[in-house]
Amino acid sequence: MSRKRFLVCITGASGAVYGLRTVRALREQGHSVHLVVTRWGAKTLEYETGVTASELAREVERVYDEDDLSAPPASGSFRPDGVVVVPCSMKTLSAVAAGLADNLVVRAADCTLKERRPLILVVREMPYNLVHLRNMVSAAEAGAMVLPASPAFWHRPRTIDDLVDSVVDRILALLNAGSLLNATWGEGGYTLGQE
Repeated sequence: MSRKRFLVCITGASGAVYGLRTVRALREQGHSVHLVVTRWGAKTLEYETGVTASELAREVERVYDEDDLSAPPASGSFRPDGVVVVPCSMKTLSAVAAGLADNLVVRAADCTLKERRPLILVVREMPYNLVHLRNMVSAAEAGAMVLPASPAFWHRPRTIDDLVDSVVDRILALLNAGSLLNATWGEGGYTLGQE
């Protein structure tokens, strides 16, 4: 698989472990990772995982400030192979759905949609209210892939990491960026193996 470039954005929704694991999984697959962590994303990341945004920044190619609308991801000429907002807060979802590009996360998402590149919004909330659902529909109609952080159980997870990896594996699959689980469903259940 060829090396690709991805932008991962971590917002303040609970589920920061999904963002952390996505960054690390993309790196494990040999890809270049650029990163935006919002202020609330940084607080949630540290609270939920014990990893600070500055520690995670050392694991990626480049980090951008959420308020820097002159950063490369604010332009359609940046050309990542995909953008993932993980976790995606309902605030960020609503801004993407409305085209309100008031920070770098939403501007990068907007550019990704207008350039017809993969945009994955890993929404993290429950239950959904009607506003959430309508915003998901609007984002999907604009071209985003809405991927609720809903772990799978068909691969018989044994740990929380197994559950997290089932969501991250779907992200990688949608980005055509490799696989963590190498698990497939077929007649008689799942199988683990090589791609």
